[in-house]
Amino acid sequence: MRLLRFLAERRAELALLVGQHVLLVLVSAAIAVAVGVPVGIALARRPRLARPVLALANLAQTIPSLALFGFLIPVPFIGGIGVRTAIVALVLYALLPILRNTCTGIQQVDPAVLEAATGMGMTGGQRLRLVELPLALPVILAGVRVATVVSVGTATIAAAIGAGGLGTYVFRGLATVDTRLILAGAIPAAALALIADGLLGAVQRSARPGRAAAILAAVTVAAAGVALLARAPGASRAVVVGSKNFTEQVVLGEILAARLEALGFAVDRRLDLGGTSLCHAAVRQGQIDLYVEYSGTALTDILKRPATSDPAVVLRTVRDAYAAMGLRVGSPLGFNNTFALVMRRTDAEAKSVRRISDLAPHAATLRVGLFGEFLERPDGMPGLLRAYGFRFALPPREMDLGLLYQALAEGKVDLVVGSATDGLIAALDLVVLEDDRHYFPPYDAVPVMNEESLRRHPGMLEAVESLAGRLDEKAMRRMNYAVDGEHRRPADVAREFLASAGLLSR
Repeated sequence: MRLLRFLAERRAELALLVGQHVLLVLVSAAIAVAVGVPVGIALARRPRLARPVLALANLAQTIPSLALFGFLIPVPFIGGIGVRTAIVALVLYALLPILRNTCTGIQQVDPAVLEAATGMGMTGGQRLRLVELPLALPVILAGVRVATVVSVGTATIAAAIGAGGLGTYVFRGLATVDTRLILAGAIPAAALALIADGLLGAVQRSARPGRAAAILAAVTVAAAGVALLARAPGASRAVVVGSKNFTEQVVLGEILAARLEALGFAVDRRLDLGGTSLCHAAVRQGQIDLYVEYSGTALTDILKRPATSDPAVVLRTVRDAYAAMGLRVGSPLGFNNTFALVMRRTDAEAKSVRRISDLAPHAATLRVGLFGEFLERPDGMPGLLRAYGFRFALPPREMDLGLLYQALAEGKVDLVVGSATDGLIAALDLVVLEDDRHYFPPYDAVPVMNEESLRRHPGMLEAVESLAGRLDEKAMRRMNYAVDGEHRRPADVAREFLASAGLLSR
């Protein structure tokens, strides 16, 4: 019942995400069929060539979907952030069943039937069109059916690169530990898969599958064309706001977007994009116009410079280096979101742990939870252990950022790496350990903008700068808790903050 009320409240947003999801599947399936069927026919004629081509298509299937999206992002012309990369990835996943079934279906046509067709004076093209394809069609449709259902599921991952779709709810639900959001994305996706499977199954079983397939294909192409045309206008005029894939970043992205909209800008939100490297590459390439970064992250993770504790030095170093990349680093928003090692209060008191250095006697037994990026960052786990001179005996458990505090609260881990402004710290009565050796550099939240975007959108810089110094740690922690603890929409929380600060009007 709660889920139904939730879906009713979000029906407009849900309809938009379902439309985006359907568009991704329709376009990718249409392209996969247009490429896979002719290539499959050609492979059926050349068995020697079929084996390596099918092996290559099979290799694409073995690449994890999120990894494939990551591989494609830097590729010129077909890569980048958004729908284009998602469609390329979905086409690659859909090709194998279509190629294999087309090739198998053509090869399984009875040679006697082909000989009879030749004896009747049919040309090669006539024999293919009138004999081979009709007989092979049920097998080909079975491949299209499998490919489409796979695309519906895989398209959920596309939200990680800003392509929209129902994965937006799934990722947001994971980040905020909100089962309603996860189900709101998963249930419609499952329903879409069942609908697609049912439609293609009906075509496959119909008395005239060729005609039914042609009608379905025409409707699919028309629907995809209309949807693409509907998306096209305004995309080039809108300011594209990005964010990384955790609660605070999504809230900050919504604050930027709402402030720009209040000043008359059209905004395209590309939130929940993934980690630091992905967002940085996107803003450098102009695929997003701006996002919020943290000065210490930019210094150590992007620029690979040694950490320093002076916020002014860090910001100046980052600004100078980013300027050479065609990027403008704006004024700090007003809070420092440093990394934090967090424990349950009962455990911290029982073990007399108040500072990070107090962990040394317990390092052999502590179970640590963290997000994967922290293991690789220059300011992450390796440097932290060197600075404090101890090592955890048990390997850390990697998980999504949104699950860390849940795992800590449920006793699955004893220590997690979070952020000082995480809203669940106070809500779950957790303890942040003091960084007594000052290992972590300052992480002032700063907007990063593409210089070309600033020229293309006059007034954008002034709009973003109007947020300078408006956000302190307390306000950010309160907004994070509103999303993580109270399960409110990031957009509503962002607008509420802007309204209270008098920033929702010109």
